[in-house]
Amino acid sequence: MDQRTPVTTHLNDVQRIDWLRLIRSDNVGPRTFRSLINHFGSARSALERLPALAQRGGAARPARICSEQDAQAEIAASNRLGVTLLAPGETGYPPRLAALEDAPPLLAVRGTPEALMRPMIAIVGSRNASGAGLKFAGAIARDLGDAGFVIASGLARGIDQAAHRASLATGTVAVLAGGHDRIYPPEHEDLLAQLLDAGGAAISEMPVGHVPRARDFPRRNRLISGTSLGVVVVEAAHRSGSLITARVAAEQGREVFAVPGSPLDPRAAGTNDLIKQGATLTTGASDVIDAVEPIMGRPLAVREPDDEPLAPEPDASDRDRLMSLLGPSPVLLDDLIRMAGTSPAIVRTVLLELELAGRLERLGGGLMCLI
Repeated sequence: MDQRTPVTTHLNDVQRIDWLRLIRSDNVGPRTFRSLINHFGSARSALERLPALAQRGGAARPARICSEQDAQAEIAASNRLGVTLLAPGETGYPPRLAALEDAPPLLAVRGTPEALMRPMIAIVGSRNASGAGLKFAGAIARDLGDAGFVIASGLARGIDQAAHRASLATGTVAVLAGGHDRIYPPEHEDLLAQLLDAGGAAISEMPVGHVPRARDFPRRNRLISGTSLGVVVVEAAHRSGSLITARVAAEQGREVFAVPGSPLDPRAAGTNDLIKQGATLTTGASDVIDAVEPIMGRPLAVREPDDEPLAPEPDASDRDRLMSLLGPSPVLLDDLIRMAGTSPAIVRTVLLELELAGRLERLGGGLMCLI
């Protein structure tokens, strides 16, 4: 196994437990996980170093490290549901998602793995959708399915469920905000069962038993767009969660498609704004197919390994300088390195320690702030 490039990893049982322990430990997210693996060479070595790193970052109390027993219990509970925990590069882990910098180190997958390896288009939109919006979502999902695409969505009310139902026969993937046994909304448990029986799949980065919270849905949205070649937004009001998906899709280099609507309907305000901002105006499946066909012919862009080294323990002056530059206002990593006047390795090490101590939040796009 090449520990520096998790995107092509194939884990044995022992390594899978170690990876699960690391990602389930306090303050370890996908980016932090990757930095730790790249620097220490294995999840087990990283687990041994977590307490010291968090202490150096000023942790108020010892961080919880997932035990081997807890990891084994999660794997057993997952297996009972027919859920497999997959690393990037293993069959059933969506290839385009695996190429992202913040790809989940372990993805909980249920259903037919082949559905997750095929080209996907995401369809999202308003939970409080109009009849016209529901009809259009179903029609474009059906047409894209007939053209060979799997439809990804979030199993939500409104547009999501219409897209899933219309693509049951051709393949659809539900991206969950909670654990596989904590479906939201609960009335869509039957839809999920139909989807799985029809040869589709469901994915989540959360453990079995995790009840979805409000902050889990934006995290889920990055998986919806990350699995896909592009995202079609059908009806979205201002400040809609679907607009978060569209924004993240653009940051990920995905195509963004927006269905126009009446300026008198607030459910179309967000999609009309997306078109003004450069999203592809979409009135049918052909608009999507024409845009993504050239992309499908290209080799999949694999993320570059994060080879930036960490430093030995930084001295007090380096820490003090960096802490004086950080605060509640977001700052870019590149700006922080420039203003600190020290090596990138030292800056990255101090930031990693702060993150493991629960004192730093990464906001995406290279931005971070103290919390």
